[in-house]
Amino acid sequence: MMLFNDLGQQFGLLSGGCLEADIQRHAARVMQSKQALLVSYDGSDEDDITFQLGIGCGGTVHIVLQPILAELAYLNLMDVHEHLSSGGSGLYSQLIANDGQVESRWEIAQPSTQNSSSELIEKNHQTWLLTRLSPPPHLLVIGGGVDAQPVVQLAKTLGWTVTLWDSRPANGRREHFMSADQILRQPLDQLMQHKSAAQWNAAVVMSHNLQMDAHAIKALQGSAIGYLALLGPASRKQQVLALAQLDEQQLHIPLAGPAGLNLGAELPEGIALSILAECHAVLQSADGQSLSDAFNTMAES
Repeated sequence: MMLFNDLGQQFGLLSGGCLEADIQRHAARVMQSKQALLVSYDGSDEDDITFQLGIGCGGTVHIVLQPILAELAYLNLMDVHEHLSSGGSGLYSQLIANDGQVESRWEIAQPSTQNSSSELIEKNHQTWLLTRLSPPPHLLVIGGGVDAQPVVQLAKTLGWTVTLWDSRPANGRREHFMSADQILRQPLDQLMQHKSAAQWNAAVVMSHNLQMDAHAIKALQGSAIGYLALLGPASRKQQVLALAQLDEQQLHIPLAGPAGLNLGAELPEGIALSILAECHAVLQSADGQSLSDAFNTMAES
């Protein structure tokens, strides 16, 4: 999805930057006519703009442009924003019509295992695009040391919501974590009572204090997060679990420790990348492997 306004600003991407300028030209027509418009780009057609400019990844792209107007209830986008902002999920439906007709619907639904999957369906002789929408992941970072800074910054670059916790006055200072959505300082035994706790999807525990880490991991075992990681080597994980009086084989939420994918990272920025890459893969139910068969073959050999 992508938004255009009459100032020429663009929000989001549809083609990775290849077609946006031409799409904006069509969007201006839609703003004038106040009617939906279907636009297609064929990368195999020598007469098509995508072929002439030598851009795109081949294949055919179909785009529906719809005007966002008060008389159309702003395409229900305000309802979508309000519900996603409160941590909810839903199903967004858009009519795909050749006659300029515009219609959209928003239905609250349970989160999908595929966070933003879409499909076309036929209903009552009409074509509808159904898109399952969920809010961006909400990451909890336990520990506000120097190495937590790139974790928070990178997560925000990904568009995630980030909550940072550290009760120590010298740590987690706002001037070092300007992009964090919120910084919490209450005692760890009160952490799960925070109003945003139900929205946390993942947590990275990196306080560098064994007792704090143990307390945090034990508290988070009662949450609904999908990814839990602990910074440090495997031996440290066993120390933390022993302090928390937890059996690794009986954990309600599996503990990734050492945290992250094996990227060969040594500096905080690289370690942050490896942790968030693993977190992203887990939350999206992906395997975290290379998309290239060549590199997968090298890894297996």
